[in-house]
Amino acid sequence: MGIFVLVLAGVSYGLLAAAGVFTVLAAVGLVPRFAGKTHTAEYVLLYEEMVIFGTLTGCVFSVFSRYCQFGAWWQGRFPGQKRLLYGIGGIWQAVFGFFAGMFVGCLALAIAEMLDSIPILTRRISFRHGLGLAVVSMAAGKICGSILYFLTELHRTTA
Repeated sequence: MGIFVLVLAGVSYGLLAAAGVFTVLAAVGLVPRFAGKTHTAEYVLLYEEMVIFGTLTGCVFSVFSRYCQFGAWWQGRFPGQKRLLYGIGGIWQAVFGFFAGMFVGCLALAIAEMLDSIPILTRRISFRHGLGLAVVSMAAGKICGSILYFLTELHRTTA
């Protein structure tokens, strides 16, 4: 029964985190912005599906990292081909870094544009008092979570 509760909690938290990521991407309008800039609006659904596919692939590689070690598989099959493996790894890192950097840069710009709308929203909903407290509370929560993460050494756990 205890394992079932842990599995249920883990899946629920994972779904909540994924929903938060997709909410941020939808709120800043990243995918429609890409489609607008590239004049390919007819492919918006394909872009959204690729974002979801990429996120799910990253989650699978992250959770099941033991079974996603392609370098170990390659060395087991072709033990004398280390130089080729390093070359493929270097090319893969360059391609991944290029696309990840593009994505993070575009996301940062979209979030910066969204932040410009926060003062307008606060004026419209009459949220004048306590905005500083809300920002400080979010920062304090982030700090507490980071301290807990590193003090309990969760970053050192392995499967």
